[in-house]
Amino acid sequence: MGLVIFGREDDDGDVLFPPANFSMVEDGVFRSSFPQSLNFSFLQTLNLRSIIYLCFEPYPQENMEFLRAHNIKLFQFGIEGKTDSSVSIPKDTIMEALKILIDVRNHPVLIHCKRGKHRTGCLVGCFRKLQNWCLPSVFEEYRQFAGVKSRIADLKFMETFDVTCLKQCLYSIIYQYHGYGSNKRRLLYREENIQKPQIKSN
Repeated sequence: MGLVIFGREDDDGDVLFPPANFSMVEDGVFRSSFPQSLNFSFLQTLNLRSIIYLCFEPYPQENMEFLRAHNIKLFQFGIEGKTDSSVSIPKDTIMEALKILIDVRNHPVLIHCKRGKHRTGCLVGCFRKLQNWCLPSVFEEYRQFAGVKSRIADLKFMETFDVTCLKQCLYSIIYQYHGYGSNKRRLLYREENIQKPQIKSN
């Protein structure tokens, strides 16, 4: 898990400001709060291919212009951000967002909602389950960003979220794809119950 970055200088000595709650999740996967114009120079250094946006509100025009200028694709998945415990997180929406997230053809990718805490934390938590993280580690990472505003409903959602179907559907697609030029092991997990496709020789 990456560390939150508070600011750094580029090659010209200019200070670059990442969005609040920015952190590296995995090689080629980042998370943050909603990027402001002040953060655009920093985001350029990530060479993003896509952004996963987890709010209903339309993306601001200024942000859309930045995305178009740098050929960054926007994937929007509207998730309600209210604290009302009766408002459940849509499992189907998280599942669709996960399919975009684990496809390395979309990397480097930035995940964000408004503050980068709850909705982003739930998506990252489900992603960690896909990587076979144990629940205490998943919860610890969530709390690192949510802090005192951790939500019991979010923890229950991550605990009960079933990634088995996603593993079975995408195993042959994602984990045999070589990525966007990196030779590093990417988004791998151990799966004893899934049989790799066999190629028969003539």
